[in-house]
Amino acid sequence: MPDESSRRSIIDEEHLKLLSICYMISAAISACFLLFGLMYGAMGAVITEAVKRTPELAAGADNAPPPALIGWIFGGIGVAVFLVLITMAGLQLGVAFSLKKRKSRTFCMVVAAFECLGVPYGTLLGIFTFIVLGRDSVIRLFEASAASGPAA
Repeated sequence: MPDESSRRSIIDEEHLKLLSICYMISAAISACFLLFGLMYGAMGAVITEAVKRTPELAAGADNAPPPALIGWIFGGIGVAVFLVLITMAGLQLGVAFSLKKRKSRTFCMVVAAFECLGVPYGTLLGIFTFIVLGRDSVIRLFEASAASGPAA
């Protein structure tokens, strides 16, 4: 029967591997949802172009279509959603690789804090990340990896 330290080491390695996989899945989900931001932005461009080409708007009729500002608002929201989600997907991939290499524990914890905003899956992932990265044995793993220097 293995001693307690080797058992703890196996558990820590397994938990870090599972967290890394979960962050990769979370990054893929974020990447899928950023397509909605692109769609929203394209919808804004279509609305803006349609309003510009509407002759009733130039005549100033009472039942005129909405102003072109509506399209710009749609487009701006779409681009903002796209940028936030692509940034989050990149950060999640960075955490997945950092957990795999046992590097940048602080970076992983900062991204885990942002991950907690994604209810419910992100919240669970962030909390589990804090639990695992808060263990003394995992802290020692990250310190040992940092002390060994960069791998070629």
